[in-house]
Amino acid sequence: MQPLNKRVLITDHGFADVEQEKQILQSAGFELDIAQCKTGDEIAQAAQGASALLVQWAPITREVLEALPDCKLIVRYGIGVDNVDLEAARACGVAVCNVPDYGIDEVADHAVSLALALGRQVFALDKRLRAGVWKPAPVTPMPAYADMTFATAGFGRIGREVLQRARAFKFQLAALDPFVPDEAFVEAGVRRLSLDELFAGADILSLHLPLNAQTRHLVNAARLAQMKPHAILINTARGALIDTPALAQALKTNTIAYAGLDVFEDEPLPPDHPLRDCDNALLTPHFAWYSPKSGPLLQRFAAEEIVRGLRGEALHSQVNR
Repeated sequence: MQPLNKRVLITDHGFADVEQEKQILQSAGFELDIAQCKTGDEIAQAAQGASALLVQWAPITREVLEALPDCKLIVRYGIGVDNVDLEAARACGVAVCNVPDYGIDEVADHAVSLALALGRQVFALDKRLRAGVWKPAPVTPMPAYADMTFATAGFGRIGREVLQRARAFKFQLAALDPFVPDEAFVEAGVRRLSLDELFAGADILSLHLPLNAQTRHLVNAARLAQMKPHAILINTARGALIDTPALAQALKTNTIAYAGLDVFEDEPLPPDHPLRDCDNALLTPHFAWYSPKSGPLLQRFAAEEIVRGLRGEALHSQVNR
């Protein structure tokens, strides 16, 4: 990238403060403005003249990009970039970056925590006991961990950390990832699966994929019907990887046994959402990324990427080359 002008806009954020970004950007000689935009029109108005945007959830559509001819760099607070139109950004000459190297341990820990709790039916047994039933037997069929296949859809950084943790509990390990060479699976001692094998063979299936046109609703009614009746589905990646009404129906009819979900198509989860009525779903509020250090690390890495871009230096994590 060529060096650009000095103005940067935070379009929206949910942090306690953005003092770290201010310090990093101002120390590098750049100006920082802060907004809390929710719509494309609000972004287009607030970002006039800005060379770079720091974005959390705000929608960066083709219309927004075309209204901001000065903008040449967008950095998203986080790993996923599904709120940014990458093709439009490329057409407009805008580099889009994410922050892929924060919260990896936290997300892996959360995914495995959900899987372990559901695999031993901790919450279902707790609920039954509190209802007055003392019955030292599983609520649904419950294989031992060593007899279960723990599979990930995605064998990137987080997927590998998840399986490394699962290894300690003696699960059989497997994964799907068409972009990873066979040698990486062999080296990690992880069995490579096709898409059909993934859904039919997993006792625990944890999703670690980006959201795009190919992966949206990857988990749908047909795929859920392929899964084992005692199977557990975990999602700490992107909510729209799952057809949510289909999952709610599969849980209510015991097509699969349990789901542990930290992300949803609609966030916050609406009060009347069908998943709220599924006793066999363990739900957390997009919390997997959290630790006391992960948020500040995300903010620092995002601001430092902005500085690199505005100085004309090589970007670390551009996703739309």
